[in-house]
Amino acid sequence: MTEKGVDFDIDQIKAMIPHRYPFLMIDRVLNCVADKGGIGVKQVTINEPYFRNMSASGLAMPGLLIVEAMAQTAAVGAVHTLGAHTAGKLVLLMGLKEVRFHLPVRPGDTLFLHVDKERQFGPTSRLRGRARVERTLVAEALLTAVIIDSGHNFNASAAS
Repeated sequence: MTEKGVDFDIDQIKAMIPHRYPFLMIDRVLNCVADKGGIGVKQVTINEPYFRNMSASGLAMPGLLIVEAMAQTAAVGAVHTLGAHTAGKLVLLMGLKEVRFHLPVRPGDTLFLHVDKERQFGPTSRLRGRARVERTLVAEALLTAVIIDSGHNFNASAAS
């Protein structure tokens, strides 16, 4: 992305998506461009609850939580895109493809979650997520998300 976007801090993120500790996986979103994408930031610390029962030699952020951080970054981008029309809406992760984990993410790492919208079809979006530590690719995934009314009785089989 070459456009200059908007940055969101933790308080703004909490106003945009329903996730809270211990399941809020992003600390900031940088350069969020409406209808295109943005970069989530997660400071991985030893205090993360998922490290509590791991041996010191095996400390690594679980891969599915890295993907969840990508999805939360995508949700912030969707809410930013909807603007005033976001009231009463939820962003749900519907599917994952091409998920790859390349290297472990350890305490002390700063995780940058690059999420770019590839395609829109109705309320459903396909997004490419890439997680990096420094400039090194550590994980990637193709995500499918849908925006629904929060009162909607969602039937996943009907959406397929």
